[in-house]
Amino acid sequence: MSTYSLSDGLASSAPRSAREPLFVNWLKESGAGVAASAAWIAFGLSCLWWQDVGDWSRTYPVGIAAFVIAAFAFFGTLGADFLGSAGAGLRKRAPWLLVLGLFLTVWEVTTAKFAWLPLPFFPPPQAIVEVYTDDLPKLIDSVFASVKLQLGGYLIGAAIGFVTGVSIGWSRAVGYWVHPVLRFIGPLPATAWLPIAFFTFPSSWSASTFLIALATGFPVTVLTWSGVAGVSNAYYDVARTLGAKPSFLVLKVAIPAALPHVFVGLFMGLGSSFAVLVVAEMIGVKAGLGWYLQWAQGWAAYANMYAALIVMSLLCSGAITLLFTIRDRLLVWQKGTVKW
Repeated sequence: MSTYSLSDGLASSAPRSAREPLFVNWLKESGAGVAASAAWIAFGLSCLWWQDVGDWSRTYPVGIAAFVIAAFAFFGTLGADFLGSAGAGLRKRAPWLLVLGLFLTVWEVTTAKFAWLPLPFFPPPQAIVEVYTDDLPKLIDSVFASVKLQLGGYLIGAAIGFVTGVSIGWSRAVGYWVHPVLRFIGPLPATAWLPIAFFTFPSSWSASTFLIALATGFPVTVLTWSGVAGVSNAYYDVARTLGAKPSFLVLKVAIPAALPHVFVGLFMGLGSSFAVLVVAEMIGVKAGLGWYLQWAQGWAAYANMYAALIVMSLLCSGAITLLFTIRDRLLVWQKGTVKW
């Protein structure tokens, strides 16, 4: 007679059922990284398997770099539990690595290998890498020129906008005179003032600084004004009860309470100032990323143009990240509400 029982069957199947959730969890956590590794291997093979239709000297190094990234994604994802926060960050970004690898593979095949997208309007990835290796000094000079111009105009516009916004929000007399001017000048795009700016100011550099400051100042003014005007009267009443003077009410009550609005204005002004920066450098300034874009377009060097656009995007993103860091330090209670 058989001694097999239902309890024996359940006991024998328990280890297998216990292993299935572990495999599912591993697949969820590491599957994207393994797929990303496969995508980067495909990108490397697409670089080295077929002959280029053009003459690009960085195809082989780009293919080798793709294999290195694939190995990093594969082993980093599988060993993420032993890498601590770095491993967790890699697993979190693995889907983006997957999408980027697939995008680069399609980009490589449709441009450098089969020319399905017309050249030179759509250069392959290795052409962008060539720009960063062969034309790096000119790019670095352009970056420094743009940062210097952008930083000067942005700081001037933010400072003037902040002071003006606080003044309008606090004083009715200032608001009576400044508000109509603000309603007339503010809605106009800063680039519309190009002819007047270049005629009024002695140099294209000072005119460009003015335009960037103008693009920055309007949103900072409006949001600061809104923040100061929206402070509850109860705060002022409590401070006056304790003997606070008007200067204390402005510096210690109104401005701290309005800081969330101020930072929103700073973020908006930053985006506007970058748009004006490109236009100003294309028209009047003889250095900077906008000038570099104009130069690349004139020579039909589209790879240089795309490389400059990528650098400009990274600069803008880095500036926003820095601004978020400052905001998180000053406004601790808002840290994590909006992330960049």
